[in-house]
Formats: sequence, C-alpha cells, structure tokens
Amino acid sequence: MAETSTALPFGSTMPRASARGEATRGLVALQDVPQAAWSRLAARAIEPNAYYEPAWAKAACAHARGHGGAKALLAFDGNERLIGLLPVLPASKALSLPLPMLVAWQAYAPLTTPLLDRDTAQDAADLLIEVACAAGARALLLPFLAIEGPAAQAFRRALSRRGLRTDILHSHVRAQLDATGDAQLILQAALGAKKLKELRRQRNRLADDGPVTFTVATTPDAVACALDDFLALEARGWKGRRGTALTQDAGDLAFIRQATGALAATNQLQIATLTRGGVPVASGLVLRQGDRAFFFKIAYDEREAKTSPGVQLTLDLTAHLCADPDVTGADSTAIARHPMIDHVWRARFAMADLFVPLKAHDSLAPILRNIVLTRNAARDGARAILHAFQRFREK
Repeated sequence: MAETSTALPFGSTMPRASARGEATRGLVALQDVPQAAWSRLAARAIEPNAYYEPAWAKAACAHARGHGGAKALLAFDGNERLIGLLPVLPASKALSLPLPMLVAWQAYAPLTTPLLDRDTAQDAADLLIEVACAAGARALLLPFLAIEGPAAQAFRRALSRRGLRTDILHSHVRAQLDATGDAQLILQAALGAKKLKELRRQRNRLADDGPVTFTVATTPDAVACALDDFLALEARGWKGRRGTALTQDAGDLAFIRQATGALAATNQLQIATLTRGGVPVASGLVLRQGDRAFFFKIAYDEREAKTSPGVQLTLDLTAHLCADPDVTGADSTAIARHPMIDHVWRARFAMADLFVPLKAHDSLAPILRNIVLTRNAARDGARAILHAFQRFREK
C-alpha cells in the first residue's frame, strides 16, 4: 500500500509518480488519463461498467451537454500499473454546493461503479480513498452505485479497515436480464401466455404493411448507419418534443457519434433495429464490457404505438443476448419501476446513492450528509412539478 500523501488544496493535482511515469497520480483531468492504461484496467475490472470505458467517458466529458469538467481518482500498484479509477466532480459542480466533497461522475448514464482491478480490488479501493483524502475531500458521494456488487463490497472493506462506514442516502432496484437462461422461458415467466399472445397479434399487425426484420449492427459502418436511424426516431418522439433528443444539442450529437464509432471499432457497441418493409420502427443502443451488456437507450416510432414496436424490439434483443455465449447479463440502465422494461426483464439488482465519509470521527460528515439529503429532496420535488407540467402541455 502506498504511503499516505500530504493533504493538498481541494481539487488540486498530485505530483507525478516519477519523471518517467506514464500516468499522473491523484486527482487528474479525465482527458489526461492515458488511454492504454485505462483500457487495460477496464478489461480487468472486477465489475464491468461500460460507461467508464475510456472511449465513452472521454467523449461524454469532451462534448456532452452538462458533462464536462470531470476528473479521475487514480490508484496504482507498486509497479505503477493503474489498478483503480473513479471519475469524479467536486460538489460545487455536481451539486452546485460549495462542499469539500467529491461526487462520482455519471458518464451520460446512471451508473458510477468504479473500475477496480480484479486481482487487487480492495487495495485499489483503499488507494482511491487515500487519494480523495489527499485532495482535501471530506466525503465521497457515489450516486447510482450497484450496492451489492464486488466493487461496492471492496469499498466497504477498505473503509472498515479505516474505522469508517458507508451511509445509503437512497436506494432502489433496477431491471436486468439474466442472459444465461433460455429467452423463451424467461419471457414466458415474465409476461405470461396471454400477454405473449397479444404481442404476437400486435407483431402480425405491424407486419401488415411489410415484413418485420430484426437486425444488429456491429461493424463501424453498420453502426454509423444504424445510429442515424436511431437519432431520427428519437427526434420524432417525446424526447424531441421536450428538447432532450441527442440531435437537439451539438455537443450531445458529437458525443454519441464519437463514442459509438470508437466502441464499434473494438466490438463494444451494437445497435439493434426493428424495421418494417426496410423502414426503422424501433432502435436500441447496447454497450458491452466483459460479460455484461448495457441497454443504453431505446427509440421507436410513436405512430406505431398500438403495435408496441419498442416492446417488440426488446423481445428480439432479449433472444439475441441470451443466444450470445459471451453475455451473462444485461443492465437495463432504466429508472426504477420503468413502465416497459420492468415487465420484460424481471431480474433485479440493488442501486444506491452511497455517502462515504473519509475521516474517522469527523463532525463535518453528518452535516455534509444532511445538506445532500435536503438538496436531493428539493430537486426531486422540483422535477415532479416540472414533469407534471410537461405532461399537461403534451395532452
């Protein structure tokens, strides 16, 4: 384990490991983390997080609306090998609160599971905590953390060795797919014979105006074409009406084009498309890391809502993922109690907003925790009012 560093001004950068060292220690700009070292760590992570793949995260940080300015906590072993990485923002930027706290950065998706080397996960977690302390942080906040996963367990063990304990501020469960089973049995158990019969009737109705085909784009050229179809569908739907479609912001568009192109080149991104008579009616973006898939976004032609094209796509995608021997599970990346995916993918995993005090017996920690809770309650109330107003306008 590395020696404890002298505390630095909050948000500063620690010195280089050596004159020769490829990577910079400590809290550094996300864009400055060497791509090769980061990619090696992602491939060896004890728990996959495709949204912390360097190609995805760097594109989001460079271009996506409201996602710039991220830094990274880095952990190295004695051979200067990168063994831990957690992208973060200061609370002043992430929460608009001037607090001595770092908040795990969401790379355009609600998942902040840190990358920890599978052979040294607990040491990596311990070093990330040490670096956060050295940067002046009194607490870490990890929203949307897979709380029962091995990465969260490694953090809890590292904190326990320091006499610290975590605090769950909010928790919920998220839909996932157990892709090790038979797709037909999974869908039968989830939806039941009556609902499946209705979906088959809707699919036949969808096919009245042309053959329905499910395809999965995997090569860079095919992904680029499929992305155009996805973007067009999304822009014509409710996200387009609310102004949140990816094409409606130049930065978001640059991000998704750069990220999907780079990940397609390394076989880490697929785009599933359902067409009728050659015309797309539904599309979904799926990232891959290790043995896990991540269902990032879905878009469908709302004019065909009576035939449930989004559900039809998800049924075909379920069969596609279950048939892939390299995939053991898929994260829906969905909100809690999602009205569609929760009924199709019935497996669940626990998510939490985890508050991590970094110093034992720190009287400031409970104050920081309560400030975050108050801020989150105010945010959630404001969002509920906004969404109610938007639904009223759309009627």
